[in-house]
Amino acid sequence: MATDMPLVRPISVLAVYGTRPEAIKMAPLVRALRADPRFTADVVVTGQHGEMLDGVNRLFGIEPDVNLRIHSPGQTLTDITTRTLARLGEVLAERRPDAVLVQGDTSTTFVAALAATYAGIPVIHAEAGLRTGELLNPFPEEANRRLTTRLSSLHLTPTATARDNLLREGVEARDIVVTGNSVIDALLQTLDTAPRLDPALEARLSEGRPFVLVTAHRRESWGEPLRRIGRAIARLAELFPDHYLVCPLHANPLVRASIEPAVAGHDNVVLTAPQPYPQFCALLSRCRLVLTDSGGVQEEAPALGKPVLVMRDTTERPEAVAAGTAVLIGTQENAIVDAVSRLLTAEGGGAETRPINPYGDGHAAERTVQAIARHFGLDDHVDEFAA
Repeated sequence: MATDMPLVRPISVLAVYGTRPEAIKMAPLVRALRADPRFTADVVVTGQHGEMLDGVNRLFGIEPDVNLRIHSPGQTLTDITTRTLARLGEVLAERRPDAVLVQGDTSTTFVAALAATYAGIPVIHAEAGLRTGELLNPFPEEANRRLTTRLSSLHLTPTATARDNLLREGVEARDIVVTGNSVIDALLQTLDTAPRLDPALEARLSEGRPFVLVTAHRRESWGEPLRRIGRAIARLAELFPDHYLVCPLHANPLVRASIEPAVAGHDNVVLTAPQPYPQFCALLSRCRLVLTDSGGVQEEAPALGKPVLVMRDTTERPEAVAAGTAVLIGTQENAIVDAVSRLLTAEGGGAETRPINPYGDGHAAERTVQAIARHFGLDDHVDEFAA
């Protein structure tokens, strides 16, 4: 430990996030920083996801210090960018933290890093180094994370693969720490509370019929790809009447309008509103397999031994694919139907696989605090994550 001399004051870290996935992954980090007397951790939320974001903060007992309230119906990426940059710039000028902590690859992430850079404040990037190699796929996440890398002083990568991506791009090894992904911290902490489903959904699933959990929302899939996904769900409902297909639909009306018409009239397709995080974790723990285009779900499901079929052509999370717990299947209707059918009809198909945690072990938050402490000269060691 490099803390023999008393600190004049704690290091102030300002965590900035705006979406539900960011909130889930940031919560363990904020809580760990606040539990360490060497730091203070304030929270600024942009409100990019509105109520979906608020629910996660309440779950983890986080009361934001500032809410920029940028959310508006039909907001565009330009709206998110310009509102966040202007309003966050004012907050940074007033608070002057020692560092700004951002997470992942949302528009909030990139803009917060840009605002901090304009203010001369170092940027710490959690979940750094993810890459598909295609600038516009996924859109706009790949661009956001590449730009955030260029603006960051400390890069906290979830895996060795992500670290190697940054090394190839010229980031100095001393500025990278492999922490694991804090989504596993959040998942395990939440499941420890034994969350229950919404009573109406629980009643629907109480007969014990197995189910496939389906999530789809990616911006690059809006339009025909989502309509193909909807048609594939309808066909699977007909092929497997003894299974439910449980689909928590994203709040975006474009997503709902693409999927709902195709599955109308299929009694074993269960459409729900976006589930609160504890209820979603409960669904994930009970499902037979997962059909998704979500980045976070690709990380969570392998930790629970759930097979994952990824409705994308590329992924910035190749570790589960390499481990054999995830398969890229794209958004073509026949490909989706064939992939799910193979798992559900193979002997033992769709059963839980051996839990493999290529993304974390539940201690990412501890390593994050160690890494930030070392960055500011308060510590001299970090126990990096190794899958």
